[in-house]
Amino acid sequence: MEYFVKKTSIVREIWSKGDTILFIFAGSAAEFAVNKAVDWLYFTGRLPADPIGRLFSTVNYARKIIFAERYIALNAIDKINTIHQTVENNRGSKIPDWAYRDVLFMLIDYSIRSFELLERKLTKAEKQDVVDVFNELGIRMGLKDLPKSYTDWHVMRDAHLKENLKYSKFTTDLYKQYRKHLGSFRYQVLLQAQVLVVPKRVNHLLSLGRIAFLKPAIFIYKICRILNLHQYIKNIMLPEAYKKQIADLDQISNHMSGNIEPLKSETI
Repeated sequence: MEYFVKKTSIVREIWSKGDTILFIFAGSAAEFAVNKAVDWLYFTGRLPADPIGRLFSTVNYARKIIFAERYIALNAIDKINTIHQTVENNRGSKIPDWAYRDVLFMLIDYSIRSFELLERKLTKAEKQDVVDVFNELGIRMGLKDLPKSYTDWHVMRDAHLKENLKYSKFTTDLYKQYRKHLGSFRYQVLLQAQVLVVPKRVNHLLSLGRIAFLKPAIFIYKICRILNLHQYIKNIMLPEAYKKQIADLDQISNHMSGNIEPLKSETI
């Protein structure tokens, strides 16, 4: 049986942990808000209506592709392309290529940052593996000019951060929606998680600050994870409406193969 991502890939280990994915989600939530193409995410109205749910859905779907059999994953990626084309037709313009690359680069960056925060430092070979896996996804989506090496990716990533981000009215609105859907306390937890994982450029645009008060709690959380108490903490920290989605992230990866729900027409 051939899988989209080989069983020996570090990407499987990274994306098999719900804790790591939560930090990938936190970083993505920050960077989406300041991306110059965020207006595309507002076009259908689904993101501002339920930003937490939409981002969870996007991250969880990416995870399912990673653990799927190859032919199922390729079919799912093709469906994503079709959905994007429909949105483009409805709006009468095309999503810029750099916006697609931005999303791909985010997945690479926050996969590495989140795993290193919670687990250990990755080797250069493992980082290259992360780039290779997401490059394959990008190639299937028809993206051009993708970096061949981790070093090349790092250079392109820095350029994208400088050129493709800005604070806008969408940023303000999206963070208002985050607060509304999470509540004040959990919203502060999200901000602290973002301080720990986002690049300096994103932090600067959002004025998140340099001191992460959540950092000492990460050490305590690791101990709780060893004692198998971490789920109780997550249940307290996360809204009731999203607990099922969090539980879904904790599914054992071996049971995820082929378990991809049909895409709806407004996935973007």
